[in-house]
Amino acid sequence: ENDAGDYTCVCGDKQSTASLAVHALPVVFKEELKNEEVLEGTSVSLHCELSKAAPVQWKIGSKVLKASDKYQMRQPGTTAELVIRDLEVKDA
Repeated sequence: ENDAGDYTCVCGDKQSTASLAVHALPVVFKEELKNEEVLEGTSVSLHCELSKAAPVQWKIGSKVLKASDKYQMRQPGTTAELVIRDLEVKDA
């Protein structure tokens, strides 16, 4: 998108101008989340792979999760990761 604009080719006293529009590709999931079964008291790491780097938001139901001692979010490149620590039955 930063490359969009009017480009001009100049040759002596002649010139030609064209407008370039660049449209962003939509973000898609290259690898979706997988179901997990774990024991309470342990931790789990959930991963999904995006087609390109983009901000993600993690939710349980409709509740947006925030980083804390229990929830850790990382996003190296196109991989989004959620680590849930000290799992309890109510975390299912």
